[in-house]
Amino acid sequence: MADKREELVLDRVQVKKAVQALLAFLKTKSTPDSLLLDESQHLSLLFTLWKIPKQAQTIRIPLPHGIRTDTDEVCLFTRDEPNMTPDQTQRFYKKLLAERGVKNVTEVIPYKTLKTEYKPFEAKRRLLGNFDMFLSDDRVRRLLSSHIGKHFYERKKEPLSVNLRSKKLALDIQRTIQGTTISISKKGCCCMARVAHSGMAADEIAENIDSAVSTIVTKLRMKGPLIKIIHLKSQSSVALPIYTSNMNHLTLLEETKKQARAAMDAKTASKLKSAKKEQKSTEKNTGAEVEEEIPQLVPIVPPSKKAKLEKQTKKGLEKAPNPTGGKKAPNPTGGKKAPNPTGGKKAPNPTGGKKAPNPTGGKKAPNPTGGKKAMKRKSKRTKKAA
Repeated sequence: MADKREELVLDRVQVKKAVQALLAFLKTKSTPDSLLLDESQHLSLLFTLWKIPKQAQTIRIPLPHGIRTDTDEVCLFTRDEPNMTPDQTQRFYKKLLAERGVKNVTEVIPYKTLKTEYKPFEAKRRLLGNFDMFLSDDRVRRLLSSHIGKHFYERKKEPLSVNLRSKKLALDIQRTIQGTTISISKKGCCCMARVAHSGMAADEIAENIDSAVSTIVTKLRMKGPLIKIIHLKSQSSVALPIYTSNMNHLTLLEETKKQARAAMDAKTASKLKSAKKEQKSTEKNTGAEVEEEIPQLVPIVPPSKKAKLEKQTKKGLEKAPNPTGGKKAPNPTGGKKAPNPTGGKKAPNPTGGKKAPNPTGGKKAPNPTGGKKAMKRKSKRTKKAA
């Protein structure tokens, strides 16, 4: 938390003008069906911060005038009472709410019923669409995130914790239902909070805006200048500016940065001085001077030179003598082809082109051994096998 908070003062006249202009615009856009069903649009404040927050935060904002109509349905998640079935637990808490005067809660769901009956995805989506707001017993609030699913958080309908053991239970639930919340994330510098609906009067909307801005400024965990611009808008309208901070906040930011840098420099300088003092004290106590180590010189060994191969000169190479003396051998034919004895004709075939007759008449030659060698080999094989 910052020690000095920003003094944010809204111009009430400007806020009221913006509210009246927005209500007039919504009346022109309304249809006969919406007037017959008494449908109202949500009015929200859009905050633009000077810098992105380092920590995520959820702020509850109590409002002087309730932003929920009587037709809004509220669901309450309770813990499982010992020695009771889910139906008995449901009847027990309904009776408790009736005794304490709580009339805004329309449905009570025990934790065991939520785990068993609303486990499928379709059942969770149906539960999300049937109710406008969800409350939870603070004793089981941390267990609900793994059972309700991510769609409750995407549509900003996550359950708000309530102390069911409080003595002022009706007042606490009424404040929680008729109030609002704002979720500040560390992923961006814009956040939105619902503060009214189109069925309210202009003065009531202006009072809700004033109280919401004051609570956000006091509970926001940031240092230095906080809010840059504030817009008022509905679900189907443009954003109307109702507050714009002065540009002197830029100089304040620069001053805070310079102060932070100066503090860091002072810290580093003090650390260096303390380190030097410690070194001097240690040197005096030991009485030994810190000597620098002299690096030892390593002799450089020259690389061994390899014996160079003797190059053969042209003079050392002698050519072998040519037996012909450099002349070609004479051709005995005088460069002419030898004459063909047959005169270029083929030699005659002595058989007249017919095959020679077979002396055996096509039969195999008889075996001179009469098959005795084969018998001897078979007899030797049988003896060896035996």
